[in-house]
Amino acid sequence: MSISAKSRAYIYGSVAFGAISLATTGAFAACSFTPPLTTQTKCLTAVQIPGAPLRSYDISWVNPDRAEYYLADRSNAGIDIIDTKTLTFKRRITGFIGEVITSPPAVNNDVSGPDGVVTHGRWLYAGDGNSTLKVIDLNDLITPIKQSINTGGTTRVDEMALTTDGKVLIAANNAEDPPFATLFRANGDAGTSSTSIISRITIDPTIVPPAKGLAIEQPAWDPKTKRFYTSLPRIAGNPTGCNPALTTGPLACDGGLLVTDPLQVTPGTYVQTAYNPVTNVGVIKLHACGPNGATVGPHDNLLLGCTPANNGNDVTTLVINATTHNYANIGNITGSDEVWFNSGDARYYTASNRNCTTPGGPCPTASTQTAVLGVIDATSVLIETIPQSSGSHSVAADSKRNLIFVPQSRPRIVAGDGGDTTAVGAAICGSSNGCVAVYKHDVDEDDEGHDHDGGDHDH
Repeated sequence: MSISAKSRAYIYGSVAFGAISLATTGAFAACSFTPPLTTQTKCLTAVQIPGAPLRSYDISWVNPDRAEYYLADRSNAGIDIIDTKTLTFKRRITGFIGEVITSPPAVNNDVSGPDGVVTHGRWLYAGDGNSTLKVIDLNDLITPIKQSINTGGTTRVDEMALTTDGKVLIAANNAEDPPFATLFRANGDAGTSSTSIISRITIDPTIVPPAKGLAIEQPAWDPKTKRFYTSLPRIAGNPTGCNPALTTGPLACDGGLLVTDPLQVTPGTYVQTAYNPVTNVGVIKLHACGPNGATVGPHDNLLLGCTPANNGNDVTTLVINATTHNYANIGNITGSDEVWFNSGDARYYTASNRNCTTPGGPCPTASTQTAVLGVIDATSVLIETIPQSSGSHSVAADSKRNLIFVPQSRPRIVAGDGGDTTAVGAAICGSSNGCVAVYKHDVDEDDEGHDHDGGDHDH
């Protein structure tokens, strides 16, 4: 369903009065905000998710060619699919572990699932809490899970990325000790599934030592350098003498960026070491950033979601060039998990659930953090931040329709249950069940529908 700019202006000007239902067939309710949003990026609607209220979910993805949004919904043990044309819930693919409660009332995310998710064409790849990769045929409405491949760990397969042609996949087992990644042969545009493991990727223990609580986070594929770039929250020796087990204080380590060339990966187990400029692989040391998220934007730039969850000193977001490694820090936005570059409107979006309440000041604890959707332009300038539910750490965009999807947590019931500790999520959703909020801003007619230079998530 499309809404004219005039209609959108009416809806946005009315959000203070609660959710509004449009009196047309297939209409949807606008978001409810108090006070009304004065930002460029407006909340267009809140898509309700059937089943158990959303308290535990992970990564989301969009396939604009199929007009579908996918959410790893652990609360309902499946992948939720939203139609990005009608902005309605479409179906759910079940067969995942779901929430695992090991310390009531909290969910143990390390062994729950689904977790990471990525798509190319008819194929959706999703990580589960039992260290398996699920390969899903989106064209099969009866038995969509075609393969379940064990990566050999004991915890979840988490965030992942595909090459542009969909033929090579990298996925991180971030909760293992030490963490590792797995490189797969993926299906590309094939009609049947034959996904298989190429190699386990580990990192030299002098860089990522065991028993320090270290991780491997979101990867991104850069089609220009033909490398995967994977966020490493903290690494040893960065700076010299730091303690990688610490997340706060002067001895906390900064993170790194793992550069992987799939053509150089050897079968079996492949160990990556310090960055080698000749082969353009290995671990790049980062400054003032412990990243979770990674996305490729214009001019071969990577935006990394630095967060005080990994280093309490992080108060900015980092943009680094994949070729030169020159970097710039974006002020007044931090605390991101998933990040996304939308090639349709040339903007980065950050799911910053740990942004500093006082911009630019250290915020190492939950009491000094707030959740926002960060909006950054292609020149790496922060445009605005928009309040979100306290657990809001996932974001994805449809580049053909310039719609931004942000899941919202249901309100907290008891302390520690993972629910929203603010009133923001319920205000956006118009319910206490959580939802997926859909955002949009007015895009110039000359820009709308045209991809800008840079990487994308469209495959």
